[in-house]
This record gives sequence, C-alpha cells and structure tokens, in this order.
Amino acid sequence: MEVLSHLQVVEIGSSAATSYCARLFADFGAGVWKIEPPQGDPLRRSPPLTPKGQSAWFAFLNFNKSTIVIDPTSSQASTRLASLIENCDVLIDGREVDAADCPLIDLDAIRQIHPGLICLKGSWFGGKGPYAGFAATDSTVRALAGLVKLVGPVAGPPMHAPDFQAGILAGLWGFIASAASVVAQEEGGGGRSWSLNIFESSVTLSEYIMAESYAQGDVMRRIGINRFWPGSPVGIYETRKGWIGVSALTPAQWRAFCDMLGLSDLRDESALALGEDRLKHLVQIEQVFMPRLKTRTAQEWFAEGRKRKIPIVPVPEISDLLEDAEKKVRGAIVPVLLGEEEGLTVGSVQRLTLTPPRRGGKVPPLDGPKTNENVRRDRTGAASSRPSGMDADLQPLQGVRVIDFSMGWAGPLCTRTLADLGADVIKIEAVQYPDWWRGVDRGHTYIDAQMYEKMMRFCIMNRNKRGITLDLTRPQGLALAKRLATEAHVVVDNYSVDVLPKLGLGYDVLRTLNPRLVMMSMSAFGTNSVHRDCRAYGSTLEQGSGLPNVIGDADCPPVMSHVAFGDAVGGLNGCAAILVALIHARRTGQGQFIDLAQIECMMPFAAPWLTIHSIGGTPLKRYGNRHPQFVPHGCFRCAGEDSWVMVAATNEHMWRRLAVLINRPDWAADPLFKSGEARRSIEDLIEKSIEAWTLTRDPDQAMIELQAAGIAAGVARLPVDLLSDQHLRSRGFLQEVDRAFIGPHPQPSMPIREGSGPYPVRAPAPTLGQHNREILSGFLGLSDVEFAELVSQGIIGTAMLSERALPTTKKVSSG
Repeated sequence: MEVLSHLQVVEIGSSAATSYCARLFADFGAGVWKIEPPQGDPLRRSPPLTPKGQSAWFAFLNFNKSTIVIDPTSSQASTRLASLIENCDVLIDGREVDAADCPLIDLDAIRQIHPGLICLKGSWFGGKGPYAGFAATDSTVRALAGLVKLVGPVAGPPMHAPDFQAGILAGLWGFIASAASVVAQEEGGGGRSWSLNIFESSVTLSEYIMAESYAQGDVMRRIGINRFWPGSPVGIYETRKGWIGVSALTPAQWRAFCDMLGLSDLRDESALALGEDRLKHLVQIEQVFMPRLKTRTAQEWFAEGRKRKIPIVPVPEISDLLEDAEKKVRGAIVPVLLGEEEGLTVGSVQRLTLTPPRRGGKVPPLDGPKTNENVRRDRTGAASSRPSGMDADLQPLQGVRVIDFSMGWAGPLCTRTLADLGADVIKIEAVQYPDWWRGVDRGHTYIDAQMYEKMMRFCIMNRNKRGITLDLTRPQGLALAKRLATEAHVVVDNYSVDVLPKLGLGYDVLRTLNPRLVMMSMSAFGTNSVHRDCRAYGSTLEQGSGLPNVIGDADCPPVMSHVAFGDAVGGLNGCAAILVALIHARRTGQGQFIDLAQIECMMPFAAPWLTIHSIGGTPLKRYGNRHPQFVPHGCFRCAGEDSWVMVAATNEHMWRRLAVLINRPDWAADPLFKSGEARRSIEDLIEKSIEAWTLTRDPDQAMIELQAAGIAAGVARLPVDLLSDQHLRSRGFLQEVDRAFIGPHPQPSMPIREGSGPYPVRAPAPTLGQHNREILSGFLGLSDVEFAELVSQGIIGTAMLSERALPTTKKVSSG
C-alpha cells in the first residue's frame, strides 16, 4: 500500500505551482483528479514540445494523475465539481493564477458540508498588497524576488533561467503546507485552509543574501557570469574536455585546490586565505588557475578533487544525465508515457526507503478513460469524519520533536520549516565545531568578539529552535544524543554520509532504540552513490544538475543562476520527505530512513529538456533571455545605473497593449503579428523599441505603467531591495525579532499562511548552548552535579573554541 493511497486530491485551475504540488501527492499514491476544460489545461501547450507536440513541462507536472474534463457551459458543471470536492481530502486551487475555465463553486458552502477538507489556494502575490493585481510570469516574479539581477555579465543584461523555477519552489511550499495538515489530521485535527504566495516562495532563494545585506549593507553587484559574492572561486570553468564546477570556499579547500593545480604561490598568500579576500582579486587569480584547468579533462579533475576533498563536479550535458545509470537505479530519472511517445523525466526526489515513491507513470490524456468519480469512497476514519476546530489554535506540527544535527543552509532550512510549523526542534552543535554558518574563522579576534553569535545567515535559518552543545566524539555526549533520539520523532543530518554512523548514531542503531523514528540523511549524492564521499555545497549541486547547460545564450558557457541554489531546494525537498514519512509513521507506527540526495533535488529544473532529449535526441536550444513561447520576453535597461525591468507578452491581447504603450500602434493593428511565432521574425526590432521606451523611465515607473496596461513586468531587484519592498512590507512578510548580540532584525516569513497574516516567529535563533540546562536537566533529568561535570569536561559549553584550543580529535565534516 502506497503511503498516501488513502488520500483523494482534486486539482483545479492552472498553474505550475499547484500542478507540481498535486504531483507530489500522486508520487506517493494519492489519487489526483485534475479538472480540465474541454480544450485542456493551458500548460498542455507550454514548450518545449516533443516531436508529436506534447508538452514536456506539462508531462513532468502531471504524470500519474487522472483528468476529469468538465465543460463550464454545462448546466451541471458547478454541481459536478462541488460533488468531487466534497468527496476529496485535499483541494489544490490554482484559479487565481489561471482559472482555466473552471466552473464556479461556493467553497465556503463546501467547507460547511466537509469541515475536514484541506484547501490550498495559490496566487502570484496574495490577495492584498501593491502587487496583488499584477500580471505575472515565472521570470517577472523571480526578477522581483532578487533572483535575476546578480546573474550575468557585468555590463548586462542580467541573465535568467527559463520559466521552470518559481512553480517548482512554490509547489514544494504548497505540498509542505498540505502534507503538514495531513500529519495534524492523523492526530485528530480538522480541515485547514492555506494561501500560497508564489512571489514569496521565490524569496526563499534570496533571503540569505537579503539577511547578509541587512548586516553588511548594500555590498553586492553583478560581477560576471559564474561569479558570486561573498566568496570565490565558485564557478564553472573550461577543461580540456568538458566543464568543471568548482566551489573552493574554506581556507583548507583553497589550499587543496592550489596544491592540485601546482600553485604554491597562491596557496601560501595569506591575503587570499578567506573567500571574501579572494573575491577582491578574482580576475587576477582566474588568469593564473584557468589555464591549468585546461590541461586535464573534467572527469580527471573530478577524480583528483575527490581525493583532496575539494567540492568539485563535472558539469553534465542533458545527454550525460540520460546516460547516468545510477540516477535511473535510484529513481531520479524515470520513464514517462506521453500518449504514443515514450520518454524519460525526473522522478520523485523524496527518497523514502520503506515507502518509496512511484517510479514514472503516464501523462493523463484529455480523451482517456473516464474516472469513476460518482462512486463515493469509504471515508471511514478519513479527515472529514474527524472533528473540525480541534486544531484551530494549534500549528500543524505541534507535538513533533526533531533532533537537528544539520549545519549551513539546506538542513537548517528543512528543520526551520518544521519548527515554523510548530515542531520542537532541538539543534545540536559542539563548542569544538559549531554550525559553520556561524563562521569559519577560528582566530582569537573572531572568537573573543563572539562574532559567531552575530552572523545574520545563521540567525534566519535557526529561529524557532532550541539549541544545545554536545561533543559527539565523547561517550557522554554520544549517550545523551541517543537519549534525545529515543524521545524524538525525527532526526535530520546533512553531514557527509559516514559521519553519524561512525559516531554510533546511524539509523541501524537509532531504530533499535526508537522504531517509530524517521531519520533523514541529506547528503550531496546519496548514501549509496559511487560519489557518496564527494564534498559539496549548494553551488556544487547546481553545477552537477544539468541546469547550467540550459541557461544563457548559445555561445555562453554553462551558467549558474544562483550561488548555493541547491541548498534551499534541498532543504524544502527534505521537509516534504519528512512530512510524508511522518504521515506513514502516525498511521502504522513504523519509522524509516530517508536517503535524500541533494543533487537530485536540483534536477526538476532541467526536467523538460531531459524529456525532449530522451525522445529522439532532440538537440537542446538555449534561448538566453528570450522565451520559446512568449514574444517579446526579456530584461530591458531603464534610466539609472544598472536598472532593469523584466517584460513578457504572454498572449495576443497583452502584445497589442504593449505595442500601443511603446508607441507602435501599427504593430498592434497588424494581423501578421498576431502570434508569438510571427513576431519572432522582428524580435530584434521589438526589443529595441521596448528598450527605447524603458530607457526614459526608472524601473519602478516602467513596471507601474506596464502593469497599468495589463502587461507582465517586474523590476529586476537586488536582494537588499527586498528589505524595503512595498509589497512585502504591506503583507508583514518581514517580522522584526530581537536577539542577543544582534538586537532587532528582520526575519522572512513562510510563503504559506492560514490567515491574513504570517505565522509568527516565536523565538530567535539560539545562542551557542543556550538551552543546555533546559534540555539536559529539565528534559533528560540530569542532576546539577552531572551537568557541572559535562561543563568541566568540555562536553557541553556556551563559547566557541579557537583553533588553538581545539582537541586533536577528527573534525566532523558537513556534506
């Protein structure tokens, strides 16, 4: 029995976000009824298209669903749809993005009949705020979210990835909200109603840099393709054969990188020890090491880098991914049937080992076999029969305890999301080796100034958690960690795959102590991968995902779209996987191990091209800032230094309004330019005319005028701009939190809400060892004498140790 097979989901409207959310339910066996009009979901016509005209994007979003066609002109359309919703567990509603001719329904009346219903309603910007009525596309939303302006050549224009990012990120958030509600229902909770904000979902990728900007000021600018603040080298470089992704950030990694290339002068230069210092001299440094990289192939450097523990990875072509046998064995690449065409796509990346997801499936045809929608399911014990209101004032994960061994971004974002939703998250660090997002500087000046308590990036990723310190290399610390795991529901780590098992905290040990335990390893490549020992950052994951080879112009190198993009994506997928495992554990009493490979979590962003190439070897076409469907589409220069606005005409009506606005009414009236493909013949001229218009306006003025005419547009903002973004402020997205060592500072909210306001931040990030006594004495019951002994032996503490004070025991490494 598949873990979510007891659930029935209805999906209405059309948006990538809600479609992906519903697909994640289908991956684990839920029945998904996708409601479409007779002409089908508009996403069925989204490129890239297979040789027979099937949308590879639609295929990725919708396999394993069942389509129900409802003609909105039918007299019974609304009644029929209402009946379907009354007989489901979860409603996924994308009508505010595109209604797709969905029949009208009275959702409030349905909820009166079905109080256990879980509802998720997606929108671009939410129901209120200055952007609420804006026309939008994936790219205009990402521009506003600070995800475009820092990418590309210094002179511009900024570069952006194709339109497959915002929907996937928002879909993950939607699934997290919905699945958390199912977890709560397993404990007797009632229905819940969520709003999902696609714009705010995209801010998940930029919130870390936004926080750093708050602390350090407006220090970031676009510094070139595959170059990113705050450290270096983090980029993609040419080798003798193929491209290699490099992320040499720590002093040790930089020294190893120089040793590998035989550059002892660079290695020994004290002024280049830290990544931020190397960034200041990156042009000169690259002139030295780039010729060396061209002396060997990407695969040869990969093998050499692994030996030296350098985060380094070959940058694959789409064809390379299709030939990767390991990804097929793990289910990262799965078969998909699109009508008569057989291809491959990206499977579920939530790798639950006891209750695995489906491996591939069939795209629902519009004229397929009819679903027996009139047979009312046996809902005995289902959500609708449970009392509503029981959880009205409780967060959905109230009562869930999580032991958090993670560091950096990916793992802490996963556990922060669980904490935001009400879980009790206990973060375990060590004074010898605390979370590396507190800083990697171990000098006396840094330690004495307690700078490790002042890192904004740490503070935003670890709010709502309790924090303790334990030296896990000592028997006393290990024993206490086991006691905590025995009383927990979830354990999360993102160390290298062998760290916890070697310490005696592997799943094989912990499950004997706690059979209901859900344990997740968030390694880079997976616990059973041939590359399991590879070091990686979020940037490494993006470099190795296939995504860089679909971004940019045809003559560009592979292009990274965000530094450490993979961390946030891995964190959200990890949270989603844990929620599925918790549903199973609450229904059966069985825990399980989750083998999350973070590099696989990045592959959905390249999924459509993988499908297209798998069917007949269709060559990849890179569009740069243009679009395979929308003409015009791009990032246009405005008045002022490095000022840009993203503009997209998504249909004929929008094109005509745009043509009139830029003083080309002749184009608007010309029937030859009715379609996007027809306009492509004069695309250069259209773009010049748009830029002549935008150059006379600042970006916000241009956006406002375009939006007033109903044209999709968004200012290309920097992450620092989000701190004063009028829409985010009007929605209370940034919450002010007071914390020791930092004082009042902004915390970004989740992009999912149950009411008009965001979930409140209950507590700031813990200081090092802040809750040692509360948890070790209050929860585990240690006496004052036992507690004092742990302090005296250095097993617990509240101050980070300097390099000189570190013991000679082996360092715990993160993966």
